[in-house]
Amino acid sequence: MNTLKIILMLAALSGILLVVGTVVGGKIGLVMALILSTVMNIGGYWYSDRIVLKMYNAKAITRADSPVLYSVVQGLANKERMPMPKIYIIADKSPNAFATGRDENHAAIAVTSGILDLLTRDELTGVIAHELTHIRNRDILIGTMAATIASAVVIVAGVAKWTAMMGGAGPDGEGTVALIATAIVAPVAATLVQMAISRSREYDADEGAAKMTGNPEALAGSLEKLSLASRKTPLDANPATAHLFIVNPLAGNMVMNLFSTHPPLEKRIARLRGMK
Repeated sequence: MNTLKIILMLAALSGILLVVGTVVGGKIGLVMALILSTVMNIGGYWYSDRIVLKMYNAKAITRADSPVLYSVVQGLANKERMPMPKIYIIADKSPNAFATGRDENHAAIAVTSGILDLLTRDELTGVIAHELTHIRNRDILIGTMAATIASAVVIVAGVAKWTAMMGGAGPDGEGTVALIATAIVAPVAATLVQMAISRSREYDADEGAAKMTGNPEALAGSLEKLSLASRKTPLDANPATAHLFIVNPLAGNMVMNLFSTHPPLEKRIARLRGMK
């Protein structure tokens, strides 16, 4: 059922993009929207992991660099018979973590130095299990596709706005209202669908981590600590990558919280503790 929901939501995002393209440029606009979406998705599929790791200056590590982290990742990967993902550390005091990569064979887990200082081994294990579940479920690919299509909608909606402002909506401004409405409504609709996809995947990753470790309380406890610490020490994160992190790195920004890609932490923690 969850897979069907994700397919339907991705289809809805694609539909929004095609409608926007059609409003902006008719059949030509429709074709251009399709081309833009295809190119962006191909680029995201092959290069998004390298881009985001470089964006946060993440450094690849070995067992010698961080024995506890390496041991936790390797132990869970072996237990679940998954390929060992590459491990990266981001030199930042704000505690957080994310997974990236298009599939199990091309995956990486990145954690901040802050999370290593904050969590116990059991809590860290819960976080890593959450990220491994994302990898197993190919959530990173799904999230990248959703973010890419939503970005394409924003780009084409921007074209609609400038077309309306420049009076290019037909004779006597015909179609200006449609262009303006599209420029306003489409990005919001695309963002809402993207949020729904991301929130669904977070709940599933929490549940998967609880089953993987047999210790839902460890992840619940880590989320409580991460929530408090990230508010005190927010991460300077690019909003386009916010959906990747285990907790919303933009927690201190009230405007961004209204369009958060993460479910409320209180609900996530309550669900985990209800699994006992």
